[in-house]
Amino acid sequence: MMNTSSRYWNMWRINPAGAKLAYRQFLVPLAKEFAQKHLDRHSKYDINDVIVDFKGQRPGVNDINRALAGLCLRCYVSEAILKACKQLYNKFAGEKQFTYHELLRFVLDDDGETLVILDRDGKNQLILDNQGEVRTAGYQFFTVKVLQTFNPNSQSSMSLDNWAFLKTKQNPKIKAFLSDFGFRIFSDWALLNRVRPKQLEGLSEEFRHLVEVFHGVYRRDRRQQQLKGSRQCPDPSSNQLQEMLTELHKRDVFIQTTNELMKELKRVVKVLRQYDIWSNREPLEFPDPETGNLDIRKDLPYNYIKIENLEEREFTDFLHEQLMLTLASAIEKQISHRITKLQKKRYASFVEQFIPGLRLYYCEAMSLRDIAPILGMSSRDQARRILNPGELLSNVRTFCLEQLLEMILQKVQEMDLTTNPPEPDYLKRLVEKIDFFADTEVFQEAAEELRAGKNRSMDSVYAQQLRLYLSQH
Repeated sequence: MMNTSSRYWNMWRINPAGAKLAYRQFLVPLAKEFAQKHLDRHSKYDINDVIVDFKGQRPGVNDINRALAGLCLRCYVSEAILKACKQLYNKFAGEKQFTYHELLRFVLDDDGETLVILDRDGKNQLILDNQGEVRTAGYQFFTVKVLQTFNPNSQSSMSLDNWAFLKTKQNPKIKAFLSDFGFRIFSDWALLNRVRPKQLEGLSEEFRHLVEVFHGVYRRDRRQQQLKGSRQCPDPSSNQLQEMLTELHKRDVFIQTTNELMKELKRVVKVLRQYDIWSNREPLEFPDPETGNLDIRKDLPYNYIKIENLEEREFTDFLHEQLMLTLASAIEKQISHRITKLQKKRYASFVEQFIPGLRLYYCEAMSLRDIAPILGMSSRDQARRILNPGELLSNVRTFCLEQLLEMILQKVQEMDLTTNPPEPDYLKRLVEKIDFFADTEVFQEAAEELRAGKNRSMDSVYAQQLRLYLSQH
């Protein structure tokens, strides 16, 4: 049955200019009426049916019902879009140079009123007016773009929530914004100065020449500057740029002026900055919604990614896949372990309340203080000792990291990326990278949720996976 959640008729939207809150939920009456009507008439009507209706793939569904089904879905995905912006802010804001409200303007653009359907090919948005006439949409809502590209019947197991989350992070306007504001740890010249050989291999031939010549001149002088105590990387001087031009001409790269050279160096910086942001935090491939096959991502610069670099892409995909599989296994095992542990302690009489308590905590976002009387516990402290969500998270993390290390070691040895057994330094670096990766993707946000106190929002990957487990038990 379609979820009765008000997500189908409440839309997150940006508030009018001057309002105290940058965004809030708005009730969409037409969506509510449509959703509740179909709940009453169709006991097996679920979200995939709504998508099929919106895309006009079910015989007999008229344009108005297609548009109303789409309106429900637009409400639904607005929440995932909001969450994606919040997570991007947490990952990229650095010294808090921007707020996630600034990201919302790129993607939370739906008015919640205009009725929209798709053309026969599903590629263009069409507006359905009050007279039932169809015309081309002058503005393309991002919520509808998410729905256009989603295929519930593909081989990919990605949910609509996760698809909306991914498409928000892939939004070109957000990527451009983050390139300017979200990764300013290094200045342009520091970023160029620190290009590693592995990065250099991925650049186009012309860009490689630019970087190599830049290193030959700028790095040489930079070492002297550092000896004198200079920490910041200054702009290249006129003499340095002129020397670079001479070296480039020897390589048959004919840039005529120092101004042109500065522009070309800035182009390389832009590529490197975009790559730094996205390649370090997301897989270089993602599932095609039509085929379910993994395709090279289209949002990274073509002249940076070497298509033949299959091993690196294979390993990246493997890392993400194993993290999710291991997380699910770790949650199941640690909950089972916790129940067994409680049965042997003085709290054995509360074992039956453990799973219901976790549901109240992670599904209803209730505090331990409020949960205690519902489950017949004497106090918040007793609820904490029995449920102990912090200890559960810590145990899941430990188990997850151990399993990840074991699987990844096996993988890198299969790919001949290390010796067998691996060198101690290599093993140490690998452990550090796995810890950082897992914490960034899962456990840091989960821990922040526990510390949030009242009005916490249980939206982390860990919380979602835990709720999935609870729904099955």
